[in-house]
Amino acid sequence: MNKFTASLNSILLLIIATTLISCSHSKAGKDEMSDHYTMSDFASVKKFDTHVHANKQATAFIEQAQADNFELLTINVDYPDFPPIDEQQAIALSLTQAYPKTLYFAATFSMLNWDNPSWASAVQKRLDKALANGAKAVKVWKNIGMSFRDSEQQLVMIDDAGLDPIFNHLSQLHVPVIGHQGEPHNCWLPIEQMSVNNDKQYFAAHPQYHMYLHPEMPSYEAQMLARNNMLDKHPKMRFIGAHLASLEWSVDAMSEFLQRYPDATIDLAARMGQVQAQSVNDLNKVRAFFITYQDRILYATDLTHSSEAADQEFKNSVHQKWLEDWRYLNTDSEFTVPEVDGIVTGLKLPKEVIDKIYYHNARRVFSIN
Repeated sequence: MNKFTASLNSILLLIIATTLISCSHSKAGKDEMSDHYTMSDFASVKKFDTHVHANKQATAFIEQAQADNFELLTINVDYPDFPPIDEQQAIALSLTQAYPKTLYFAATFSMLNWDNPSWASAVQKRLDKALANGAKAVKVWKNIGMSFRDSEQQLVMIDDAGLDPIFNHLSQLHVPVIGHQGEPHNCWLPIEQMSVNNDKQYFAAHPQYHMYLHPEMPSYEAQMLARNNMLDKHPKMRFIGAHLASLEWSVDAMSEFLQRYPDATIDLAARMGQVQAQSVNDLNKVRAFFITYQDRILYATDLTHSSEAADQEFKNSVHQKWLEDWRYLNTDSEFTVPEVDGIVTGLKLPKEVIDKIYYHNARRVFSIN
């Protein structure tokens, strides 16, 4: 080999090496600029779980949220299985004051003394105090419409005129109202027609709560109509439909709701299984729904920390739930979940959609700077 050939070979090798390095850098740059998050991005992305219940004076929930880069909204609820409302709020105030960048809270009110003429003014004073202490929203629960009865033993529905002063007051203050009306649509169906296994198991074991067996109670349609009547009466209300506004069974029904009420948002709390059941049948339709309404959906779980829960076990279950939801919304992995028969495929939503659903929408809706 003469000097010229050796020099030429060296130049060619240099060109090849430079090209390979350039291609490698180009591929790395493309990966870094990917339009989608992966499982490895989970801890680094800011996230917000907008529907939890921190009902224990403990830091386990906070610690896990901080480890997984979450902020939380703990919601007080007029629910008999939870601590009394005043105790829920005391825990919320204590934790939000100690961890003001991690935890926020939503207040609620009791229906006790409903028939007293001073009920509405007393509730307003209570809520004003909670708002002054930092409450970001007010929750109204399904007891209104499903269990609470007035002095004449009539169910009080969410569109009852007696609630108008409260909703007018909150609308004037621009305070968001988180509404849980009715139950999943499955509650009004025969067991064999229910869309997810956890509903089948629950209502089979608790027939007293299975509305299909209680035709004397308001129908599903009556519950949704009352909720919509209430929103029609208060068009300036900032409303969050908890649990996908109890329309979890159909992305078409959710679309109609969001079209009818352009200022409303919905949260995903405890309804991911119903969404996954739909995506098993039509993945593209469900994915398109999330993309179309990316500004109107809030990530939420309904995770509850109670006095019975061991802290480390609770932290593990929280982390696992958050990871499972991240996989479904961010990747196209195939997996199984106990709620749904068959293989579930992830939606692999774009980064910009994820950032809104998981974080930016919550900060906007709850006016968190």
